[in-house]
Amino acid sequence: MTHPPRRLVSAALLSAALLLSAGSAGAEVVLHRGNGGEPQTLDQAHTSIDVEANVLKDLYEGLTIYDAAGKIIPGAAESWTVSDDGTVYTFKIRDAAKWSNGEPVTAEDFVFSFRRVEDPKEAAGYANLLYPLKNAEAINTKGMAIDQLGAKAVDAKTLELTLERPTPYLLELLAHQSALPVNKASVEKNGADFVKPGTMISNGAFKLTENVANDHITAVKNENYWDAASVKLDKVIFYPLEDQAAAVRRFQAGELDVNYYFPTDQTDYLRQQLGDQVHMTPSLASYYYTFDTRTEPFNDVRVRKALAMAIDRDFLSEEVFQGGQLPLYSAVPPGIASYGEPEKVSYAETDQLDREDEAKRLLKEAGYGEGGKPLKIDIRYNTNANHEKVATAVADNWKALGATVTLTNLDVKSHYAYLQEGGAYGAARCGWTADYADAESFLGLNISTNKTFNYAHWKNEKYDALMAQSYAETDQAKRAALLHEAEKILLAEEPVTSLMIYASPWLVSSKVKGWQDNAVNDHLSKFLSKE
Repeated sequence: MTHPPRRLVSAALLSAALLLSAGSAGAEVVLHRGNGGEPQTLDQAHTSIDVEANVLKDLYEGLTIYDAAGKIIPGAAESWTVSDDGTVYTFKIRDAAKWSNGEPVTAEDFVFSFRRVEDPKEAAGYANLLYPLKNAEAINTKGMAIDQLGAKAVDAKTLELTLERPTPYLLELLAHQSALPVNKASVEKNGADFVKPGTMISNGAFKLTENVANDHITAVKNENYWDAASVKLDKVIFYPLEDQAAAVRRFQAGELDVNYYFPTDQTDYLRQQLGDQVHMTPSLASYYYTFDTRTEPFNDVRVRKALAMAIDRDFLSEEVFQGGQLPLYSAVPPGIASYGEPEKVSYAETDQLDREDEAKRLLKEAGYGEGGKPLKIDIRYNTNANHEKVATAVADNWKALGATVTLTNLDVKSHYAYLQEGGAYGAARCGWTADYADAESFLGLNISTNKTFNYAHWKNEKYDALMAQSYAETDQAKRAALLHEAEKILLAEEPVTSLMIYASPWLVSSKVKGWQDNAVNDHLSKFLSKE
């Protein structure tokens, strides 16, 4: 057998290497994201949960956004100024900001979008988020003309927002998914169909190409995005994986690059297997149960208090979540600088056995328990291995009080839709992540006029009055004092009971670069790359 000269072999190898290199450079870079559940909607006016936000914030860009570290930075607006009294914000929208169809993003698009959220005909569940805008609440609840909203297009690229009062957290609020813009022309032409692949016109780093229910959502790089040159991914595919065990297996097999949620009772095991690919990040978020105060026995504060104090939060933290989440005895999680140390329930420092004795006493006083009326409770939760374990543990705590407990679970979309539409229940699992770093983001959930998130259907006139005063108070120390008084009432009445400070469980492949854990749990794909 003859052999080619050595230098020819070297040349051939070099040529092959160059071809392989060129092929790699030209390969499509796809990020596969496990997303923890099926979005109810991709309509900004009707969004309410984090699995929707994860998708929407890749497709659209608000005036402000959170960077990879969770810090507010300019988004579609390149800059802004604030009046001396803090009530007028003027935003300069980027000249290069375009929609995915190549048309410019204008101030009028934002005016249209904000008006749409506040229009009572739209029935946006998150309309209250924009209540700091002048006349927003009056438009949404009292029929004031929509053109009276404090949002004005000064010119094509200048947006002026006038507020009811100084709002320290406005820039954070504007990064929320419900404050994302919609394309005015597309919504007017297509109506509710504007969210469909092939129809949606978006202004974010990616654009929608597929939305297959309960299977996947695909977004490809938006070549008309103002910062497209810095976007390193060609495509992002979201998978609505509620089966956490299956999601972990897919991550371990390399089918997922990022996954939101995993069975936290496996945290130690997963860290042994996956090392620093396991992320458990404490956040401004609470894991809580709510009671339906419209019906017996949950309209009795003694029953609610008894059930709340009987829950063994230490067990949930240590055994179910292996320390990944911490017990919470306040309505507002700690860590909000403008609020200080939150209030706590009266039994926060009481031994668990003593709590159980007091719970039995309260139930007997209310006419339930041994010798009294039977206590029947149905716990509702969204399908998830961790939530099932929590519900089972809580059920055991309540059975120790003599209650008969059943469990009902639905997928995340149906679970929250049921609560938001006013379905009857006994107790229900909920979670809340702050929309902005302010105590109001938690306390505002339980105002009686909050028809979307006051799942307990609780009403307390003094609480409502204190919250109303806090919205009008410009002195930050006085405002914080009002919010503390409101929290005391909420904890005393206990229509909801906090269980834990919610940590955000993520699996992030070592191939993914640019990931940073952050308390706001915002992780835009535009900041990520993949080896």
